[in-house]
Amino acid sequence: MRIRAALAVPVAAAAVLLAAQPSHAVTTATAPTDRARPVRCAEASLTVRAKAVPGDPAVVRMSVANPGARACAVDRVPTVTFGNLDGAALPVPAGSTGGYRLAAGATVYADVRTIADPADREARRTDSLTVAASAAHRGRSFTAGRLGTGTRVLVWEPVTTWWQPTAAAADRAIGLS
Repeated sequence: MRIRAALAVPVAAAAVLLAAQPSHAVTTATAPTDRARPVRCAEASLTVRAKAVPGDPAVVRMSVANPGARACAVDRVPTVTFGNLDGAALPVPAGSTGGYRLAAGATVYADVRTIADPADREARRTDSLTVAASAAHRGRSFTAGRLGTGTRVLVWEPVTTWWQPTAAAADRAIGLS
């Protein structure tokens, strides 16, 4: 099924290009504009970090930096998963998927609240958290000790913010003062 789906898109795209007027096809393919969307960031070119917010180990601040010389795109919301547990943190506010332009040399921030009440008896415990700037990336894993959450990361109905331009904006978006 994947092979057929993968072949269907290039074939359909080729048909559209062949049906287009020659001058239009050449212009579209060879003349990028200043407003063109940046290419997706290569995972190896990004620097991903994560650390518990001081005083609140249930909130982890994440950042992704683009040390490169060109802008690139990451997903609007980080993908945050927890050890061997199924699922990922849900975005707050909820919204459609999309890209986020990460300027050359820029860093953006997001917070994830892993659990609303650390005393919740239904909390799951895991030894790590993984952050990916895009769902297509494998992400970078951080142990609980490296995050500063103790020996385990407590997880129950985790939520994450969208990427924000500052750490303070990410804190406000998750509900920290």
